[in-house]
Parts: sequence; structure tokens; C-alpha cells
Amino acid sequence: MTPVIIIGIVVLILISGFRIAQEYQRGVVFRLGRFRSIKGPGLYWIIPLIDRQQKVDIRTKTVDLEQQETITKDSVTIKVNAVLWFKITNPEDAIIKVADYNKAVYQFSVTALRNIIGQHTLDAVLRDREQINGTLQRIVGTITEPWGIKIEMVEMKDVEIPEAMQRAMAREAEAIREKRARIVKAEAELEASIKLTQGAKEMERSPISLELRRMQMLSEIGIDNNTTTIVLIPSDFTNAAKSFTEIISQKKSEA
Repeated sequence: MTPVIIIGIVVLILISGFRIAQEYQRGVVFRLGRFRSIKGPGLYWIIPLIDRQQKVDIRTKTVDLEQQETITKDSVTIKVNAVLWFKITNPEDAIIKVADYNKAVYQFSVTALRNIIGQHTLDAVLRDREQINGTLQRIVGTITEPWGIKIEMVEMKDVEIPEAMQRAMAREAEAIREKRARIVKAEAELEASIKLTQGAKEMERSPISLELRRMQMLSEIGIDNNTTTIVLIPSDFTNAAKSFTEIISQKKSEA
């Protein structure tokens, strides 16, 4: 083997040690089985045949937590799914401390979701989603932090309730709405009765206001041409008219 060939082989081996990592990638380099350094982004060189690298994507990843059938604290079976966002903050720990960080994050998140749902009633699950999301994020984040993984956000997507429970909840909601409607109606009737009582007392103190009200009612009734109106004349007017008639008759007889 000529020196030129030997030199060419050496050059090729040296060139084979160059690596390129994208802006969102990092290379975890091991030398003879031991962790050496984190490389990238850009162009870098490792020792061929001695160093080995494993690339890690440090972008935020989205994980769909498949629908889980679980039982709430009040013994209602529901199905829940969620979405989780996480990113690698320490590539060294993500590679060394856990065998498959994607699978580990997924499995622990699913288990934590089932446990948290089991600690809440159905009403709390439907009402306090934000609180449950925050609790789930905190619990999963505590476990994944030593792995060099940060849980950025967790959101429950859908809560599937049994059909029988849906009908029961619909009846309950209808009963609540009917209760509110009756309360509003009763409050309106109470207020109206108070106003009518006040009006009656005012008319009792001032008889002229009663006559004015009667005249107003007559004008309102007369708007409809087909309405037959019966006018009630106060007894005071009747007695005054009778007395006036008797006086006139008496004067005529004296004349």
C-alpha cells in the first residue's frame, strides 16, 4: 500500500468525523462509552471510530394522550383525553437518565391523568378544568424535570359522559332553570303587590286621585271602537244630583 493511499484513507477518516446539527438540534457525544459533551448547532467534529453521538430535538413537542376510561370520585365512568406540550431543556439528562423520554413522558402523563380524575367528582371535572390542567402539569413536571424535560402546558380536550348521565344532567339543568323562572316571577308579583298597596293607600288619602285614575281607565278602554264601556258613577255624584233635582222641584212648586 503506497503512502498516497494511506494518506488518503487517513484524510477520509478525519473528514468522516464532521457532523452538522440544525439550529433546533443538539448532539450528545460519547467517547468510548462515556459522556463527553453537547455539540451544535452548526458544524462540529468528533473523533471517528472513538466518539459516538446521538442527536436530540429541543423543539416543543405535542403529545396526544389517547382517550382514557376512568372513574370519578363519585363513581361515574367517563372517558377523557388530553394534549401535552413539552420540550427538552437538558439533552444530556434526556439521553442518559431515561431510556425513551417520549414513551416515558406519555406513560406517566396518562397515569397521572387517570389518578387526578379519580380524585375529583364529575361536577368538578366539568367545572374546574383549568385547575385540573394545572395540577396535572405540576405533577408531571416534577417527575420529568430530573430527566431534563420541561412540561410547558397540559389541556384536557374532551370529557365523554355516559348517555344516561347526560339525560340526568339535562333534567337537572331544566329543573334549575324552572326554579329560577319561578323565583323571578314570584319576586315580580311581590313587587307588583307592594306597588299596588302603596297606590291604594295614596288613593285612600286623596279621593280625587281615584277619580283621575277612573277617568284614565275610561280613556284607555275607549281606544277600541268595539268595546262596550260601563261607567260607574260614584255615589257622591248620585246623591248630589238627587238633592239638586229635589231643590229645583221645590222651587217650581212654590212658584
